[in-house]
Amino acid sequence: MPSADFQRPAPREDERIGTRDLAEWRTAAGRFVAGWLVRVAEVLGRLFRWAAANVGLVLTAVVGLVVIGVLTTVSGEVYEDVVDQDGIAALDQPVLDAAVRLRTPDSARWATDFTDLGGTVGMPVIAVVAAVGLALAWRRWMPVVLMAIAAAGSLLLTVTGKDLTGRARPPQSLAVPPYESSASFPSGHTLNATVVLGLTAYLLVIWLPRKRWRTVVIGALGTFIVAMGLSRVFLGHHWLTDVVAGWAIGLGWLATVITGHRVMLTLDRRHPPDPQDA
Repeated sequence: MPSADFQRPAPREDERIGTRDLAEWRTAAGRFVAGWLVRVAEVLGRLFRWAAANVGLVLTAVVGLVVIGVLTTVSGEVYEDVVDQDGIAALDQPVLDAAVRLRTPDSARWATDFTDLGGTVGMPVIAVVAAVGLALAWRRWMPVVLMAIAAAGSLLLTVTGKDLTGRARPPQSLAVPPYESSASFPSGHTLNATVVLGLTAYLLVIWLPRKRWRTVVIGALGTFIVAMGLSRVFLGHHWLTDVVAGWAIGLGWLATVITGHRVMLTLDRRHPPDPQDA
């Protein structure tokens, strides 16, 4: 079987987290998947005369996007079957009812201000600031490239999931204005926050030298992601299961983008640039 466990030089600072080399695949499953992606990327690179590392990143993203898209469609259909049989009373309605009881005018206003950070204006601004800032810190374009791929895929999965399921949002009588009219499943705020902030955390832990600060970053951004999802339920803009789906789909796509980056690093080691071409 093909393997991604190759002989390699010492990794650069932007190719490791602490002492962990990102081009090293420690599990059998990781070596198997990465090995096949590497082999296919090398063949396609020769065929299209494009750098194998770039092909590896794009190939991983495309394959992952297709797989997650299919799983999103299937999960939406399964959920509709559950709704048809049992309705939403088993989980979603009690959680929403509890959120309504806990609301106060002040908490609703604060939650609205916070959830706007995950909207169509707030999250793109966060993505751009994070990508550009990290690119300057790294002195490389890779954070911008990864963020562009991650954000584009996140948007596509959100739009596709909503179009395919068409699930209705909670009643406006239980929601806090401004009201939203798009389909409810999955939660776009949650999915996009998971991807954008999750990738930001990944890039930051590569850049930060101290484990203490890496832990703080993961904890802070992880809390932000969880709070973004819960705020959607608290405000009555989504059912709990919409938010859980947003977390799950977002984590799947985030894992795909990270894997693509690691496959790219692996291929860079196998095909270093020719010094004569520099």
